[in-house]
Amino acid sequence: MLVLAAGGANAQSSADQPTRGGRLTVSVSAEPPMLDPTSSTSAEISRLLYDNVLQGLVKLGPDGKIEPSLASRYQVSADGKTYTFTLRPGVKFHDGSAFGTDDVVAALKRAMDPKSGHTHPEYYADMASVAASGPNTVVIKLARPNADFLFNLARADSVIMPAGKTDAMKSAPIGTGPFKFVSWQRGSAITLERNPAYYNKALPYLDAVTFRFISDPNAQLAALRSGDIDVIGYGLAPENALSLKQGGDFNVIVGNSTNKVTVSMNNGRAPFNDIRVRKAVQYAVDKNAILQGVMLGNGTVIGTHRTPVESCYYDLAGLYKPNPRLSRSLLQQAGYTAQKPLKITLTLPSQYDYAVRTGQAVAAQLNKVGIQTEIKLVDFSTWLKQVFQGGDYDMSVIGHAEPNDIGIYANKSYYFHYDSPQFRQQFDSYLRSTNRSAACLTMRALQKRLADDAVNVWVQELPYMAAMKNRVVGWWTDQPLPSLNVTQVYLRK
Repeated sequence: MLVLAAGGANAQSSADQPTRGGRLTVSVSAEPPMLDPTSSTSAEISRLLYDNVLQGLVKLGPDGKIEPSLASRYQVSADGKTYTFTLRPGVKFHDGSAFGTDDVVAALKRAMDPKSGHTHPEYYADMASVAASGPNTVVIKLARPNADFLFNLARADSVIMPAGKTDAMKSAPIGTGPFKFVSWQRGSAITLERNPAYYNKALPYLDAVTFRFISDPNAQLAALRSGDIDVIGYGLAPENALSLKQGGDFNVIVGNSTNKVTVSMNNGRAPFNDIRVRKAVQYAVDKNAILQGVMLGNGTVIGTHRTPVESCYYDLAGLYKPNPRLSRSLLQQAGYTAQKPLKITLTLPSQYDYAVRTGQAVAAQLNKVGIQTEIKLVDFSTWLKQVFQGGDYDMSVIGHAEPNDIGIYANKSYYFHYDSPQFRQQFDSYLRSTNRSAACLTMRALQKRLADDAVNVWVQELPYMAAMKNRVVGWWTDQPLPSLNVTQVYLRK
């Protein structure tokens, strides 16, 4: 039986004594399409609201470990099929209503209903029941063990909202976190303010936080230097990081993340339904050159859909070494020659500078082996509709920031349109394992199968890069999930 209970006071890594008060302005690269992480898979929602505003029974801490949140403690039965959560007493939502077992039961019943519109009902598909067994106790029973279930409860998809208020969450989220949502100026900013009724009276330190949407890295830099913003929270360009390091007035963070920069290929239609073409692309792409040219050496080259900071990582970065001759040979085998070249479109989300830069570098490398690549820039909302939801694309580039998300390849409808019964069978074996070592071996086999099938080109773990005024203290240095967590941030006097 696994038991975990909440700790005491929140630790501070800094020797400074936290100070109260002040407003923080943080720039982010992209605006979320809505504000409910249970209704949209956009990482931008989690990035702004996870744990700041919206909380679940458990959460991921800055080191990626699962911590108690709205549940002060939990127990897992030896057979891995019964989870018992003890809820914190006296917690209130930001609208003043009391948080309780009814809210947890309603949220998780909606999550497990594939017709509810929830983002990832598959995370909860093994739930047989969820019910209150006392005024502050919720029991979840699984039909069969699921190695990822507790991790899934720590995701942004599992935040608890007031029962019956799902629709309101999309534009005005109601949570239990240390900050409450105040306003959303479309196209400009989202503002949060301190929640005076937060159950941890020591937090937060700040009075308010404003997230401003600034996609241009140079505009971000200018805003930080001029004092218009306090933090570049996401999307800091590598050359701007170098420039800020030399100034001495700013703190620059280069940390780890679970963001897999992925050159996705539409496996469901020609030409990428042919593994020879997909492998030709693998051998055409020089990942180390991209990492040096695009990120100035920051980051880590990867070879499958997992990063070194995630558990059971399998280093396959060297599986497809750059080999233009082999690439051209594979293309010829697939029927593409100088007289009949392969022509493709690379659709890129314009708000993400790393994606645009990576895409431009990939296009140049593909052109060298005879793949005529046309770049098409679209705004992120168009990218979500056309590429992610519609699957109408040849190739694209995006960072898959969610941790432990290899299960997306078990969904043949996902925008890669990868359809492998063998992968699905192996993934199911992984989920059912109650032996951690065995599960880890299966996880490694899953990574190898994806790489062997050349489903996508996984370029690198995108480093988490941020910059801020020196007086900003308590910022997370790594991103175990997309979250600009400001719950313990303060301004040094």
